[in-house]
Order: sequence, then structure tokens, then C-alpha cells
Amino acid sequence: MAQKNRDTAPDPATETALARLIWPLRLTWAGLWAERLARGFWPVWTILIATLAALVLGVQDALPLEWVQGGLAATGLAALVAAGVGLRTFRRPGRAEALARLDASLPGRPISSMTDAQAIGSADPWSRAIWETHRRRMAERAALARPVPPDLRLARRDPFALRYLALTALVVALMFGSVWRVASVTGLAGSGAEAMVGPSWEAWAQPPSYTGKPSLYLNDIDVPEITLPVGSRLQIRLYGEVGSLTVSESVSGRPAGEAPAGPAQDVEVRQSGAVTIDGPAGRAWKVMALADRPPLVTADGHMEREADGQMKLSFAAQDDYGVTGGQATILLDLPAVDRRFGLEIDPEPREPVTLDLPLPISGSRADFTETLVEDLAKHPFANLPVVLNLTVTDAAMQEGRAEPLKVVLPGRRFFDPLAAALIELRRDLLWNRANGPRTAQILHAVTHAPDELFRNERAFLRTRVLMRSLDAEAATLTPALRDEIAEQLWEIALMVEEGDLASALEALRRAQDRLDEAIRNGASPDEIQRLMDEMRQALENYMRELAEEAMRNPDQQQSENRQTMEMSGDQLQEMLDKLQELMEQGRMAEAAELMEMMRQLMENMQVTMGEGQGQGPGSQAMRDLSETLRDQQGLSDESFRQLQRGPNGQPRGGEEGEGEGQDGRSLADRQRELGDRLNGTQRGDLPGQGSERGESGRRSLDEAGRAMREAERALREGDMPGALDRQAEAMERLREGMRELGEAMAEEQRQQNGEGQGEAFGRADPNSQRDPLGREPGETGRIGSDRNMLQGEDVYRRAQDLLDEIRRRSGDLSRPEIEREYLRRLLDMY
Repeated sequence: MAQKNRDTAPDPATETALARLIWPLRLTWAGLWAERLARGFWPVWTILIATLAALVLGVQDALPLEWVQGGLAATGLAALVAAGVGLRTFRRPGRAEALARLDASLPGRPISSMTDAQAIGSADPWSRAIWETHRRRMAERAALARPVPPDLRLARRDPFALRYLALTALVVALMFGSVWRVASVTGLAGSGAEAMVGPSWEAWAQPPSYTGKPSLYLNDIDVPEITLPVGSRLQIRLYGEVGSLTVSESVSGRPAGEAPAGPAQDVEVRQSGAVTIDGPAGRAWKVMALADRPPLVTADGHMEREADGQMKLSFAAQDDYGVTGGQATILLDLPAVDRRFGLEIDPEPREPVTLDLPLPISGSRADFTETLVEDLAKHPFANLPVVLNLTVTDAAMQEGRAEPLKVVLPGRRFFDPLAAALIELRRDLLWNRANGPRTAQILHAVTHAPDELFRNERAFLRTRVLMRSLDAEAATLTPALRDEIAEQLWEIALMVEEGDLASALEALRRAQDRLDEAIRNGASPDEIQRLMDEMRQALENYMRELAEEAMRNPDQQQSENRQTMEMSGDQLQEMLDKLQELMEQGRMAEAAELMEMMRQLMENMQVTMGEGQGQGPGSQAMRDLSETLRDQQGLSDESFRQLQRGPNGQPRGGEEGEGEGQDGRSLADRQRELGDRLNGTQRGDLPGQGSERGESGRRSLDEAGRAMREAERALREGDMPGALDRQAEAMERLREGMRELGEAMAEEQRQQNGEGQGEAFGRADPNSQRDPLGREPGETGRIGSDRNMLQGEDVYRRAQDLLDEIRRRSGDLSRPEIEREYLRRLLDMY
């Protein structure tokens, strides 16, 4: 049996094992020293670091001498007190403590086991063998010892983290201060130091921060002349006996008697001059003040108009240190305004338009070029002469101005005559509220015979409502009501110009009309390109509608399936490309002729479908929806006629507020029947069940049903304008629903048989006699030929040659008059 005996000295084998632990033991011992020094003296080095940070930042140069001396004395006293407390609590670590900590870090404490001796059984060889084996194993385990790291955590002793605050202050001081400033505190050492060192000085030159130039330590500058930006700050510190060193300067512009005396002087450089430090080791500099030039800004001389009416103006700006901001001010150029019609009276005062100039986000702002882009199409100054002033400022708040630019402020251009007229009325109303009665009078004239002028019922109704509001308020028009009416005129003009059209064909016609108008009025290339893109999109929508109509009305499609003139989608795209090429080349007359030819083709275009299509599930429901849409359109037309006939918008005949249709039933009853029919159709077999388009179409039909119910209620209450609005909404939702359901049905059919859309064609008998344009006798109202005239290498040149031949024959006096008259009619048509 063995027992530990700690009073026995270790044998040589144990000493050898402990010798291998010398470095882990030393490092653990050093860690104990660091741990106890940190715990006992952290207040001392915290105070010293905080003091050093203050000196590097130059606090001693900004405070009075007495404050600096008192602060240094208090800091020294606090450091001594902290050091005394640390010495009193400090306990020197010994080697045994380091060995115990190292032993405690190992499992089973093998080091202490190695120093033990066998208490009993030492005479037994088996017992000794077991004991030696045990000690050998402990030695092997002790050989794995590693230094124990010290515990330097001071959170319990420093709960406010003062040591970290001091370190952070030192890092900031080293980044933004100067270690050379620490030397300035030596001037406060006392007369004994002064006797050994003598008078001294320090000086710094700090240019304004916006210049980006570094600070200068003047003690290291030996040249007699230096150049500093205006606004630079000279800081001069004198050490030693007062009066042994003096400073004289002529750069601040102050009289000599007003210069402050004392060991610390601050001078701002305002002009060129000299700075002299008189006395032992003094120095003098000639300072050249570099003035900050004001910034410059120039415009490129013209303002561009984007296709959507946005203005674009390029400008260039320069400054020696960088532009910090800029503005564009737009004022009305009243002498240049054409003072006619609604502009004859003086305008109401308006504040100038002020826009912030764009500045580079990255890079230098000393010399740059930027573009000002702003949408002022709805501003009262739009499309009127204005004066544009550009100004820029720099960091010194100096301002630079460009030459005034006289331009016409770009705004959106409206090519529809009615839309342009509404925008002109809006301009007159914003010019002066006194134009209110005149605007109302013109609106009365515009809406008197709307059939040929308004192609959009909702636009007409909104114009009538606006006109009544203007009639009531024209004499006492407030600025708020004027702005509201101007906004409504803008929305109506947009509706007339481009939006809320009844069908894809109408959208195509409108796109063609606007492009025609733009060609005639000399629109810019950007505007023509935008209108050309709109026409392409409208044509794609129209082709899709034709395909869906062919699927919704297969019976009509099959009954009219005769010999046709075929035109593929590629050939149609070729015509559009040719049209764009003509416009880009400036051949506007030829472009207009090609536009008219395309218009006639679009009017007579249909789409063929593969056999068997149009008979699948949902076809009957689509036909029922088409019939409901036609009846709703007819009911809306009758409601519109009732509104025109009735006094003050009240319909005549039938029940009060409801009106009667041609069949004797009230309009409200007929509207209810249409709503019931739509509900019945919705409960039937609609196409696209479960698909995204099918569900979207069903939601549109639900909204159409809601609008029909609201229209019925308005008809019964006598609100005819409100009923017309709801009926128009119902028709729009019906069309959306039919379009979505038609696309869903087409997708289903394509998945079933892989057949897609057909080809566009006009209709005629190719075997009958034809006139020079390929038309049958008796079908003079139709444009086109059954022969595939659009196939060939240059179909447009062929069409142009045909027109030239017709012109030549119409001017040939040798031909019969009846033939020449017929040819002239053909030319008028084309």
C-alpha cells in the first residue's frame, strides 16, 4: 500500500521531469505578474493615457495657463494616489504559485503526484514497481502541460470601462492631433527648465478644411515665403519669460496696436503680408494669400425636350476647391409671350420655379458636367417663353451665375386637336382666373356637338361635369378650385390623347392618328419614336384581339372563309420597319402614303384559325359575353341620348329618373336584365378554370357586375351622368374579362393541338375581273387584292410604282374623262 508524503524531497527522476516544464512554468509565472499588475495599477495607466490623449489633441494650447498647470498637478496627484493604492494591495507571485496554477490546469494534478514519495510498502518490490509505474504515467501527463493564460479581465474593478474611454481618446487624438503638441507642455515646467532651455516657440498653419490641404508645422519650414489659402488659421505658442519673444503680423488686416499679446496667438490670414517672431531663435515669413475664386457655371445653350415632356439641360460647373450646391431658377419671360386670346390679360403673380442642380455623387466637384432633368409639363410656364438662371455656390458661400438663358420651357405635346384645345384652355385658366368665364364659354362650344369630336364618352361626361362646375364658380374662382379644374382638364386631355379607348382597333386608330399628326407637325425624332412604339404595341394588341374574336365567333369565321389575300406577321413587321426607315430619312410624304395604306389594311384585317377551333369548352360562354357587351353598349348609347334630350340632364318618359328605351321598358329594368344575364353566364362553363388568366377574367366580370348594379341604381335615382360612368366602367371590365378569358381559352387549345394564331387577310374572289387595284366589280368599298402583292423583294417599291402609274394615267388628257375621274377618286382614297 502506498501513501503520499509531501515532506520528502523529489528524486532525480522527478527533477528531470520538472526541468522539462521550465518554459510553461515561466510563462505561467509571467502571466501571474501581468494579472496582478493590471489589477493593482490599472487606474495609474488609465490616468496617464487620458492625459497623453489630451496633450496630443492640444488641449493645453486652447486653455489658459493656470488651468493647464492645475490640471497637470491634479493628474499627477491622482496618479500618485492610484500608484500608492496599487503598491499596498500588490502581492508578489512566487514560483510555487505558478507551479500550482500549472498543475491545476492538468487532469489529476500530475506535478504534485510526481513530488510525492511512497509511505509504506517501499520494501516490497511489487509495491515499488506499481509506484514507479504511477510516477512514470504522471510524468508523461505533466509533459503535456501548456502555459496558463492570465485572467486580465477588469470589468468587476472598472464597471464604467474608464480604461476603454482613455484608450479611445488616445486613438482619436493620434488620428486628428499631433504628437508634436505634447512638447508644448514643456514651457510650463518652471523657471529651472527655462534657465536650461531658454525661450522657444511653435507655430502651425491650418488651411480651411474644404480646401483639402494639410496643416503645416512652421518650425520645420525654413523657406522665407509660403503660400496659404485665404481663411487659413495661424496658431503661435510662445514659451519662456513673457516679453522675451514677440509676434508681429500684417496678414490679418488688423492695426498693429490691436494685435493680442500673450504666449498664445491665433491669426486668420485675410491678405498677403508678413509674419515675424522677434527674439532669440525667431523667424520671419512672407505669406502669399491665395484667394478663393468664385465658382463658374455655364449652360450648353439649348434645352431639350423628352418624348414625355421632360426637360433636359446640360451644364458645366467649375471651382478651385469644389462646388457645394446649385440652383436653376425659371421665370416667365413676359415680353416674349405671344399675348393673344387667353394671354391678352396680365398674368397672376407666380413664384419662380426653383430646382436643385444635380451634383456628382462620387468624384471631384471641381470640374464636372451634369444634366438637369425635370418634369415641368404640368406647370403653368410649360410651352411658354421663360428665362433660366443657373447659380452655383462653393464652401466659402461664394456664388457664380451663368448668363440668363431665354428658352421655351418644354412641356408635353398633344397631337390630338381636342386634347391640344383642352390643354390651351388649361393654360389660359392658370394664366389668370379671370379667364374662367371665357374657358366655360369655349367648353360649351366644344361640347355642343360632341359626336364628331369626342370619341370617348367618359371624357365627354367629365368635360360636361367640369363645365357645370366652372359655370357656377367662374365669377368667384378661388386658387384651390382653379388648380383642381386645371388638373381635371389635364386628365381629360390625357384620356382624349391616349387612354381609356373602347377597343384594340380604336387604340390602333388613335395611335395611327397621333403618328400622322406628329409627322405633319414636324415632331422631334424622340416623339416620333415614342409614337411609333405605341403604334407597334397597339398593332400587337389588335392582332391578339382579332385572334380571340375568331375563337369567340367561329361560326362567322367559317361562313366567311373564302379566297383571301394573305399577309404574314413578318410582312406586317416589314411594313412597320419600312415606315420607320422613311421617317428617319425625312421622306415624310412617302411615310404618310404608307401610313394610309396600312390604315386601309388594318380596317379590313381578319385572322384565320385552324379548323376545329372555336368549338371547345367555353365558346358558347364567350359568345354570350360578346352579346352582353353589345347590348350594354346599346343601352349606354340610349342613356347618352336621354341625357342629351332631357332638360338639365333629366330624362323624359317612363318613370321619373329611369327613362324609357325604344321597347317601352325603363332603362333601369334593361340594366337589371343585363346584370342578371351576366350572372347567369358566370355560373356557366367559362374557359380557363384554375389558370391565372382565367381567374383574372372572372374577377373582371365580377367588377363588371358590380358596375352594372351601380348603374341600375343611378338610373332609378335619376343620376344619368353617374349611370353613364358606371356603364362605361362595366363595358371596360367586360372587355378586360373577355380578353383574359379568350387568352386562357387560346392557351388551352394550343396545349391540346399546338395550333396558334393564323394569318391576317382581306377577302375577295381571285378569279373575277379586277380593277387596277385588284378589286372585284361591286366591291369598290374594299381596299386590297387577293393576289399576294406583299410578297417579293421590294413590296413597297411596287406599291409606289402602282401609285405613280395611276397619277400618270389620271393626267393623260388622251384618256377618256370618265377613266381619269375614276383614277382621281382612287388617288383621293390613297
